[in-house]
Amino acid sequence: MVSPTRRSGRERGRGGGGNGALARARGRGAVRARDAELIVADDEESAARRVAELLVEAARAGSEIALTGGSTPGRAYELAADLEPDWSGAGVWWGDERCVPPEDERSNFGLARRTLLDRLEAQPGRLHRIRGEDEPAAAAASYEQELRGTPLDLLLLGLGPDGHVASLFPNAPGLTETERLAIPAEATLEPFVERVTLTPPGLRSARRIVFLVTGEEKAEAVAGVLAGPPDPAVPGSLIRAESGETLAILDQKAASRLRD
Repeated sequence: MVSPTRRSGRERGRGGGGNGALARARGRGAVRARDAELIVADDEESAARRVAELLVEAARAGSEIALTGGSTPGRAYELAADLEPDWSGAGVWWGDERCVPPEDERSNFGLARRTLLDRLEAQPGRLHRIRGEDEPAAAAASYEQELRGTPLDLLLLGLGPDGHVASLFPNAPGLTETERLAIPAEATLEPFVERVTLTPPGLRSARRIVFLVTGEEKAEAVAGVLAGPPDPAVPGSLIRAESGETLAILDQKAASRLRD
């Protein structure tokens, strides 16, 4: 079983500093997965704090940051806003969006607005929202036009219990896309609404990919994504940074089916 990392008092500090948040996270314990670095935190709160530190470091550097939705990242966003209330130098994007208006509770943008944006003193200088209220194909085309030519410095991803990532679901046609950066997609898990998602090329082009996964219900998916072979039945297994680094931050429950 992967050895749990020990908590550090530095988890309670600010995300900046000479060695950077990633260096501190590595110092708190990391093991290798397939083409990714794996960090196992004590619990969900510790995992969220480590991701928050990475987000803050990127925001302070004026980076282009892509956020994720789902049930896991909200706490990391809250902590990031507490650690750094000025995101005026950063650009913020999304890896996918549900095709609903931004005020809808299912909206990924709405999640980030409630947990991050509304808590900031200074908003991101560049905010790139996927227009979930528009027709999906049109929203995808518009978002691709906006994104093309802009490298993402940090891409945050969650992971579904079926191994899906962004809105790329098992064996979905979009997993074979090689040219487009954003496409419409259908959901095979709740909420059953149409989606707009970055494609595998759009995701892999990020300079740093960070998976945040917590909870025992995700353990089997984590094992397939991080330790198994690339497999379109487990979409997350296909996503690694092509020319950068891939990091997975897990709590002990999510990591429980990984072995050294």
